[in-house]
Amino acid sequence: MKPGAGRPRVARVAMWAEGVGVGGAGAAAAALLLALLIDSLWGEPPARVHPVVGMGQLLGGASRWVGAPEATDPDLACWARGAFAWCLMAAGIAALYAALQCGLALAPAWLAVPLLALLLKPLFAWRMLQSEVQAVEAALQQSLAAGRERLSWLVSRDVTQLSAAEVRESALETLAENLNDSLVAPLFWFALLGLPGAALYRFANTADAMWGYPGWRGGRYWQWGGKWAAHADDLLSWIPARITALLLALAAGGLPWARLRQESRRTPSPNGGWPMAALALALDVRLGKPGAYVLHAQGRAPDAQDLVRGLCMARRAVHWLAGLALLAGLAALGSSHG
Repeated sequence: MKPGAGRPRVARVAMWAEGVGVGGAGAAAAALLLALLIDSLWGEPPARVHPVVGMGQLLGGASRWVGAPEATDPDLACWARGAFAWCLMAAGIAALYAALQCGLALAPAWLAVPLLALLLKPLFAWRMLQSEVQAVEAALQQSLAAGRERLSWLVSRDVTQLSAAEVRESALETLAENLNDSLVAPLFWFALLGLPGAALYRFANTADAMWGYPGWRGGRYWQWGGKWAAHADDLLSWIPARITALLLALAAGGLPWARLRQESRRTPSPNGGWPMAALALALDVRLGKPGAYVLHAQGRAPDAQDLVRGLCMARRAVHWLAGLALLAGLAALGSSHG
């Protein structure tokens, strides 16, 4: 008889769900590695079935209720609406993915892990991030105007006055920051809490992108309605951002941690500065946002080769991540047979 075959079905579901989410490093690591392979081979699923696109549509539908029709400071009612809507949607999404994860316990292991990987894959986007950054450099090779236009797909800042070097700076910053937001952070929360953790993080990050920036957007004032979303994203990204910086440091063969910490504090974000500063120091280039901050000011202006090197370094960081996941899985397998 197979281990656990005689246990009640409810007990088997609970044990499997707990094992994948927190204690089952072997199953989680196998699903994570398979999901990375799926991403490298096929990239993103179609938009019509993409869960993060669905999260964006959900947030967009709630925007007219959450955002303020007029500028009022302070606006505690608007803040409360934003907090309530965020919590309600986050709870629903986490509950849905918890149900899906528990449902996988009813499938045999050879099927459950691939299904888990298929459900995990849309919650991170590594291949697409690489493609988008490469597209900026390809557009720059055509003309500065084309490079600025392609960069505008990735950043919210005004790109019309950026030089070629500043376009590359912005592309490298996008690469570093989204290495965390689009890959390391969702996989970190998957390792801790399973599918609900990864889905909750992607929802929080999407909500921050849509609601978290103050000012006027879509005819609504977002100074207060998006504060909860912004702080929730900061909280959930705090540890992963520092792990991302560590992975980039490993990919670079080591970085002075005290210097990295000093540079990371130059940005207004409590998290974004860590991976961006790590990449700036690793490449020995200056990165910054005009009028806001400069990282590694002594570095040189990035050129086309630096964008290629930055992508290679980010890939090495992902290889480190995959290697650590493999080691965790092997260690879990060893302990289970010990």
